Amino acid sequence: MSGVTPVLDGRLVLLGVTGSIAAYKAAELARVLTAEGAEVQPLMTHSAQAFLGPLTLQTLTRRRPMVDALELLPDQRIAHIVAADSADAILVAPATARWLAAMASGLADDVITATCLASAAPVVVAPAMDGEMWGHPATQANVERLRSYGYAIVEPDVGPLASGAEGQGRLAEPSRIVAAVRAAVAGKPIRQPDPALRPPPAEAAHEADLKGWHVLVTAGGTAEPIDPVRYIGNRSSGRMGVAIAEAALARGAQVTLVHALTSVPLPEAAEVVAAPTTADMRRVVLERIATTDVLVMAAAIADFRPRRAAESKIARADGLTLELEPTEDILAEVAATVRQRPRPPLLVGFAAETGSLERATDKAARKGIDLLVANDVTETGSGFGTTTNRVTLIAPGEPAEEWPLLSKRQVADRLLDRIVALRSREGASLTS
Repeated sequence: MSGVTPVLDGRLVLLGVTGSIAAYKAAELARVLTAEGAEVQPLMTHSAQAFLGPLTLQTLTRRRPMVDALELLPDQRIAHIVAADSADAILVAPATARWLAAMASGLADDVITATCLASAAPVVVAPAMDGEMWGHPATQANVERLRSYGYAIVEPDVGPLASGAEGQGRLAEPSRIVAAVRAAVAGKPIRQPDPALRPPPAEAAHEADLKGWHVLVTAGGTAEPIDPVRYIGNRSSGRMGVAIAEAALARGAQVTLVHALTSVPLPEAAEVVAAPTTADMRRVVLERIATTDVLVMAAAIADFRPRRAAESKIARADGLTLELEPTEDILAEVAATVRQRPRPPLLVGFAAETGSLERATDKAARKGIDLLVANDVTETGSGFGTTTNRVTLIAPGEPAEEWPLLSKRQVADRLLDRIVALRSREGASLTS
């Protein structure tokens, strides 16, 4: 919209839609808000979905509408709480008489009232209903109560109503509603600029471009036994490897997920093979590499293990001294094994570093792999157990690519995009 100061640029606006015939106008509000640079997260009551399909708002906003206060995000965070904590403004348009009454009384029986109660963001309310409903003393009392909470009320327009009557009750024009949202955020800093702390966009749809591929993914942290009770391990949750497996499944691949210790759900559609130690993982990977098109070694494999594991639990009184030996370098061994094949599988490694990624480039060349994904696990949002990752992609002989902070699923899809591009450049046909 020309001539409009871009006060909404980069801000997160929650658009709550309730069960009014005017719900269809929320699509235009979503379009105008996004045109002014806002990120829009839709919220819908169950009755609103009878008037406007959630897919319409998802298409316009690139975010799946939240429809239930109990729903979780893919990373298991409570969806409406994440929205409440990161929103710059909440716009409820249209707001029905029932919703005004519920909000005025603090009844959190839908996702919109629950979010408003949980948020310190300014709230703009644009009611729409029949004229007699709008004029009823109960409705007017609820409106005044919302005003006392600091909510901005964009009163409905006068005109023909859905009932066929004339009166005040039509949803205000989008220009008036959006102007109220602008006024609500003007002069305030963006509340939560970190995309990782906002509700995530809907995952981009991909074609089944991995159909016919066998993708082998490792995930989790290996556990090298000290005795039957104790082990040497690491903090890996397996979340990155699982995200890659899920992304590959969504794109049509046959996926084998070889996992060590993990703390996240594993995809049911994959062939899932447990491999708790480095030796177990080496055996499983070497057994399956002959039928693999892509190997992604996302597991956090121990560099050392006890030279000898005790057969019974070591008593505290006996003390403990460990003699360690290096574990096998699975990726380097696989690279040496497949190098002479007419069409070797693409090999992708992960490198968890601390403080510097200087060693990663040498590691990629030394191991003889196609791609290396390196990250600094001490960086906020990029360590073990996080839902996000900031990685650097290294391909031997090419400049390193620094990727921004992304969700692990976004990293997974970007990585698969690069893998598909590499295979396309080779001009090889993919047959399993």
